[in-house]
Amino acid sequence: MSSLSEKRNRPGSVVASVNGKWVSYAHTAFAGYAFLSALVLGMALHFHKIVRNEFYGYPDEWFPSVSAAIGDRYPERSVFQIFIAVTAGPRFALIFLTYLVNAKPGAFFPKVHAVVGLIRTFTCGGWVYITSTDDHDWHDIFMIAYMLLTIPWTIGGINISAKGKELKWRKFFAIGFYVMIIPLIYFFIQHKVHHIPGAYTTYAFCEWSLIFFDIAYDSVSVLDFSAFEIRVIDLDGMTAGFPSVGKSSSPRDLKTKDAGLLTGFSIGGLLRFTISVYNSFVFWSVLTSLGVLIWYFPLWYMGISGYEVTLLSTAAPLCLGIPFAAILFARFPQIAQLGQLIGVAAYLVPGPSDRLLTVTAGVMFATIAVSIEFWNATARPFLALSKATAFSIGFIASVIAKFAFYANNPIWPVMHEGNGGWNKIGLAVGVVAALLTTRPQAGANDVIPSSRRGSFVWSACGLAGLIFNLHSLLSDSSTLPYWVWNGYPVTGPLPVPHGAVTIIAMALGVYLGVVARSVVRSWTAFIIGSIGAIVLYSFENWTGYIGGLVLTVYLLAIVPAFLESASIHPPGRTFGIAFFLYDLLVLAHVWVVAYAFVPGGPLLRERTDIVLGAAMALIGLGVYGVGQIRASGGANGKNNSINFYKVRSFTLIFVTLLSALAAAIAYKRVSKDKPVPFNPDAKVMTVGIWTIHFGLDNDMWASEVRMRDAIRDLELDVVGLLESDTQRIIMGNRDVTQQIAEELGMYVDYGPGPNKHTWGAALLSKFPILNSTHHLLPSPVGELAPAIHATLDVYGTPIDVVVFHSGQEEDVEDRRLQTAGVTEIMASSSNPLVLLSYLVTKPLEGNYNTYVSEKSRMQDIDPSDWDRWCEYILYRDIKRVAYARVSRSTITDTEIQTGKFVIGVDPTSSNVQIPESQVPKEYHYPAIFRGEGVRGHRYHVFDEPRYYQ
Repeated sequence: MSSLSEKRNRPGSVVASVNGKWVSYAHTAFAGYAFLSALVLGMALHFHKIVRNEFYGYPDEWFPSVSAAIGDRYPERSVFQIFIAVTAGPRFALIFLTYLVNAKPGAFFPKVHAVVGLIRTFTCGGWVYITSTDDHDWHDIFMIAYMLLTIPWTIGGINISAKGKELKWRKFFAIGFYVMIIPLIYFFIQHKVHHIPGAYTTYAFCEWSLIFFDIAYDSVSVLDFSAFEIRVIDLDGMTAGFPSVGKSSSPRDLKTKDAGLLTGFSIGGLLRFTISVYNSFVFWSVLTSLGVLIWYFPLWYMGISGYEVTLLSTAAPLCLGIPFAAILFARFPQIAQLGQLIGVAAYLVPGPSDRLLTVTAGVMFATIAVSIEFWNATARPFLALSKATAFSIGFIASVIAKFAFYANNPIWPVMHEGNGGWNKIGLAVGVVAALLTTRPQAGANDVIPSSRRGSFVWSACGLAGLIFNLHSLLSDSSTLPYWVWNGYPVTGPLPVPHGAVTIIAMALGVYLGVVARSVVRSWTAFIIGSIGAIVLYSFENWTGYIGGLVLTVYLLAIVPAFLESASIHPPGRTFGIAFFLYDLLVLAHVWVVAYAFVPGGPLLRERTDIVLGAAMALIGLGVYGVGQIRASGGANGKNNSINFYKVRSFTLIFVTLLSALAAAIAYKRVSKDKPVPFNPDAKVMTVGIWTIHFGLDNDMWASEVRMRDAIRDLELDVVGLLESDTQRIIMGNRDVTQQIAEELGMYVDYGPGPNKHTWGAALLSKFPILNSTHHLLPSPVGELAPAIHATLDVYGTPIDVVVFHSGQEEDVEDRRLQTAGVTEIMASSSNPLVLLSYLVTKPLEGNYNTYVSEKSRMQDIDPSDWDRWCEYILYRDIKRVAYARVSRSTITDTEIQTGKFVIGVDPTSSNVQIPESQVPKEYHYPAIFRGEGVRGHRYHVFDEPRYYQ
């Protein structure tokens, strides 16, 4: 034993060392060999296959593109991927050493440059390991992201590079890279658009030149890294057989230096931050799901159901006024975090009422969890800032989840595996995050004396207004675009892709909340945010949207200030009252549109301005409260600075990744083929009208997937959806049109936005929408009646379509005025026209005779169909050939009515019915709906379609 001990190195010995230039050499060699080996192998083994493109092959094309060489064939693809994987080690070392070369005290840009380098590396992995054959869209997304990130990587490297040969060569290779993009684009257009033989080979040479310049640019780092020596130091004398190759240092000194290096960033700190982000994601997912489930019941009761009382579950933090409860949840924060997952697991409960009560329990734990999370967080330097930032990032994550899943949160209890839910994954990750939850402030004394805390009332008010505005305006990225939407032609933002812009504005707000804390909590910032709210409310299109973005940045920026303010007060009364005030705002938010069904409704009828103004006023009280205290962080010192830099680093990483993810989702969703009608050869236009009960089926599941399948199988080219505006808290801030329109390839007009106070009317069309106008028909007493008047380009013929939802049966005068209004709209049009409507009248009686009249010039699709009350299809100056009524299954409470029209023929129509056998096959309705039908849909009333001469 003694002889073995003598062979060991002394603690602090340098047992290995290597010059930093070898990192650059290794990176250049492995990356270059990866591409070169794939090219050589491909040319040797699959030459004719890899030089062939969609138009030409050898001898017109004789050199392969990069993607053809590296991603299409075995073994070259495998060899390439292996060496790119080997390149990863030197790549990460290169980024780290580049940061060390350029980092200076107080310099922030080197950190940004390093983060860009890391993200760029991961996007490289995306297009390398997801080939165009595997998934063309994601391959392109990662490739485009990599190209875009090359701009800040190269320009940033030049900006922070020391003057000398390094700067000269970096400029040379960067200029070469960007100059080569010009012929690359030119020859790609020559190939793709003009189909010029040989153009793709030239394009391929340009593409390979980009690879060369890219690798060469990073190879310049050899000039920087030659000044570095990388050492392996045995701190504890554990190695034997490796002679010391450098000076020994005191182990204590080495460990101290190492600790100093790591205090600015730690994996453990990042893990804790990530856990807080996911807990926040679960909180927002559970909170935003509550309104969707509550809405199901008044929807069926046609008025107050009693289940609305579950909204008060958000005020559960009031129970923290009981000392035992406060101590229990503070000592064991995992209890509340696990408890909020009850709201995620509620999808396992089949009955609607039981599922709502289960979610109610989850919401109670969720609001308790967030209250405990922040209680006394200011006791640790910048802990409150860290937790508040994670809270905001979790909110953004929930918005991105909805952006990716067509405005439905995949872990909501109205989702399941069959309609796109990821409930099991969300629950499993949530359990892990909950069990790993810690409360670092436990046992610490708050650094803010009670005399400088102000009143908890101001904190509660500010928090209430903030959470309400986040929930009502920003919990879905399509809400702001729909607030300012006014129809076709498009003159403003769209939910896709501009939802990503909203998300990036949120990310900017989060970052400003960290780095500009004194600015965002000022009255000046509040005034700017309030102006943004006024502009959003007052203007349409881009002007209103820009106002909304200003408000977005402000709301996310003040989250840390408000949560820090709340954290210094007792959690029970602060968070309990905050959520109670939030509940009042939510009810007011419902009253503005549901005024015809609730007590005292006329007081807030169509007064969204009052609700938005009240929320901003509460935020103003919160700003006042923040001014009564000092910011967290205690005395200025080294440890506090380190804690701040940690929060800033974590924030920058997350907001950058989430912004890039939002952009990638937007790109993937917007890259769709042009819509094509179901039967273009016969010039058939199949239309339908459907009242969809706000996208919740009879069993309280999100019904977009089932609606999509019914519309697809019925081959509807144009469909009007009624009761479709779900852009409110009580309806989940959803968009029921997105998934249907994107997956079926349809244009969509959402209709009057959520600030127009209707129940919604939407138009989906496989034909281009040339123009559309939104109308709010007269409603002196009852609910507002929305209408869309659109002109479609149907096989080159302008055809008008009006989608309309009339008011209630009880409001006779309302319906008379609305009938006159819609008739005037139809009479004013000179185009062929189809009305897809919900009229609330009997055939051949009352208002029906105004809709079908000499003034409107409209005809009933089937005057002999006496069994109608709500839905009607009327038409004029267009050839009607068929009509059908299809049962609703359990999707909603209303059937689908549909008609077929032929364009470009004599529009004269007869009400004489003929058998299907006498009708051209192109005009037939699908046979799958005959008899028992499919998925609960079948031809009913007549049990088959009707066809006409």
